[in-house]
Amino acid sequence: MAVKKMKINRKIKFLIIGIASVAAVVVILIWVRKIVSSKNASNLTYMIKTETLQNVISVSGVVSAAQEQTLQALSDGTVTNVYVKQGDEVKKGKVLIQLDDTTQQYNLAKHDYDMETVRINGSRRELALKQTERKSLVQKIAERKVIATFDGIIADIDVAVGDSLEAKDSVGTIVDISYLTADVEVAETDVSKLKIGQQVELKFPSYDGIVMGKVIGWPAIGEVTSRGATVVKVKIQIDEYPASILPNFSFSGKIKISPDEDILLVERYAVGRENKKAFVVKVTGEKIDVEVVPYSSEYVKIVSGDVREGDVLLQQTTPKISGTRKNMGPKNGMPGVPAMGGRK
Repeated sequence: MAVKKMKINRKIKFLIIGIASVAAVVVILIWVRKIVSSKNASNLTYMIKTETLQNVISVSGVVSAAQEQTLQALSDGTVTNVYVKQGDEVKKGKVLIQLDDTTQQYNLAKHDYDMETVRINGSRRELALKQTERKSLVQKIAERKVIATFDGIIADIDVAVGDSLEAKDSVGTIVDISYLTADVEVAETDVSKLKIGQQVELKFPSYDGIVMGKVIGWPAIGEVTSRGATVVKVKIQIDEYPASILPNFSFSGKIKISPDEDILLVERYAVGRENKKAFVVKVTGEKIDVEVVPYSSEYVKIVSGDVREGDVLLQQTTPKISGTRKNMGPKNGMPGVPAMGGRK
């Protein structure tokens, strides 16, 4: 019986020793891990990067000529002269197409002969009627001409001498391309941000570069699109543009609500706090007081402090969640931060 009790006591003793050994190993591992972690943390660094913040409204559309005139006959008739061809520059008031006006000229000449007779033998009232009738005949002669209503360029023309035209037949187009315009949709929530003269950056598939425009106005009433959205049609003017861009070319762009702002960003782990004040430490050991505000889950924006882009900072705090990505930054070489797109 005594022998059996001794064996049990020995087993308990070994069990206690085993548990104590395991506990000792765990403590040693935790201690070693802390030392390694502390050593690794002291070697972690973060670089300050610059992010450009843009406050813009994205837009798209097609450009139009400053003015456009459809060349149309105002009455029926046969074409007797075509004075221009495609690509010609014309001045306001120039006759572009002439229709046969023989009948109208005859009617005016006969009327003038009769009016002279009335002037000699008729009454004042008869003469006044003849003078009024003459204005109508002169107008009929004017309607036999197609005239440019502004300075421009013949964009296209499809008519020849001998063609028979009916009233309102379209035979060509004249455009004024001294500047271009475009109407773009802006959501009702963004209208309050608009101002006359705001710059607009435009990109065209036909041109490898940026074309600048400006906001020149918008109506005092909105409209509902087929998508059910309420928008305002904002008019944009483009004063200078490359020759490769023509009316009806498409574009995408952005209305600049305010100038671009460059901000300094760094991972929040590079920022320490002492007496509720934020600070960073450069790799040189220099400690610098800074003011920061949250930017994202991983980054802070440096509002003030004697730091600049490219400064390398030592880690001051460690992530609370294992596996947190480090040494990541904004879009300019620092993946992981949400893009700073324009507000819409």
